[in-house]
Amino acid sequence: MNPAQSYIIHQPEPYRSILVQLSAIIESVLPEVQLKFKWSIPYYYLQGKPFCFLNASHKRRYVDLAFNKGFQLQQYQELLVAGGGRKTFKSLRYSDQNSIDDQVLVAVIMEAAEYYKK
Repeated sequence: MNPAQSYIIHQPEPYRSILVQLSAIIESVLPEVQLKFKWSIPYYYLQGKPFCFLNASHKRRYVDLAFNKGFQLQQYQELLVAGGGRKTFKSLRYSDQNSIDDQVLVAVIMEAAEYYKK
């Protein structure tokens, strides 16, 4: 088990279930992504470049799925969160598994991946 997988598996609930579900969706939409452990969090790379990361924020009680080129995303702006001094990232945040809308998530992942094909 690599450190990124260990991070996910060793999270308390509900974070673990959210992280597992998000990882499964990311990997099913983009089977070519590589899961690495960077900056002490699971980080997905696409075509050798940072794509998105997962972070369980226990203090704020959500899982943050942040996209590196998030500010370029056009779809679902009302759901994408910026802030915290971020200049290029935007996030989808989930407080429980039921809040994960697969259709939205897949659309955002696919749109974000388009910026790596240029």
